[in-house]
Amino acid sequence: MRRLTTTIALCAALGACATAPTVYGPATRAQGVGFSEMRIEPGRYRVTFRGGPGAPIAQVSDYALLRAADLTLADGYDWFRVVDRYVAQSGVDSGPRVSVGAGGGSGGYSSGVGLGVGTSFNLGGGPALTQTIEVIMGRGAPPASAAGQVYNAADVRRTIGGRL
Repeated sequence: MRRLTTTIALCAALGACATAPTVYGPATRAQGVGFSEMRIEPGRYRVTFRGGPGAPIAQVSDYALLRAADLTLADGYDWFRVVDRYVAQSGVDSGPRVSVGAGGGSGGYSSGVGLGVGTSFNLGGGPALTQTIEVIMGRGAPPASAAGQVYNAADVRRTIGGRL
């Protein structure tokens, strides 16, 4: 029994190490946690932020907006407008699992009664969410027709970046 308990504890510890936490930074590999962007044309980007398993949608969305703000400021613009947005989910109920079981049986010339018990623990942390936004950047006062759809890059950097 002691060996079984030790095996379960080791598997749980390894499973916990397998999931990457969601932090603001560049994705270091394809499908990795973090941001990536593609410049479509001057003043227009597609920004993607992939969260770790179980990261809330609000955090993933905020980090995508923060990356858009950083790009806007780095390119010398004042504001950006989100013109397209979508969320993807992967790994529903995914991740390593540990199973524990006990049982018995019969065979040959003898017979017996068996009982089996099993359980499973999801160690993956939940689904991983990815937010992709396409932004157009601008200088000076934003167009009046875009009221409510425009983000001041410096304000986004200060507000969301201040929570990191």
